[in-house]
Amino acid sequence: MRAILFILILAILILIGLFATGLLHLQQTRPAQLPSVSSNGTSVTTRGGQTPAFDVETGKVVIGSKPATVKVPALTVERGGQPAGNGATTSTTTTTTTNAQ
Repeated sequence: MRAILFILILAILILIGLFATGLLHLQQTRPAQLPSVSSNGTSVTTRGGQTPAFDVETGKVVIGSKPATVKVPALTVERGGQPAGNGATTSTTTTTTTNAQ
């Protein structure tokens, strides 16, 4: 029961979102009419009603491609023995230990 209620609430929220963003627009083009029933002393006559008609306009999502020129940065890889060209400095620390006995 909770799942059905959750799905119903979710569907209503989606419809509200579609109307609010303009992706869905409904306009009634023909009104509804109830069936008419008339009695004539000994007989009853009925005439059918009319269902409403709607004009539905939906949003359009266009997906396509176009040629574009993209500037890609150059990447250079230098070996470890060569100095870096980006201004970085390397330092070497030498530690000497002596054991006195």
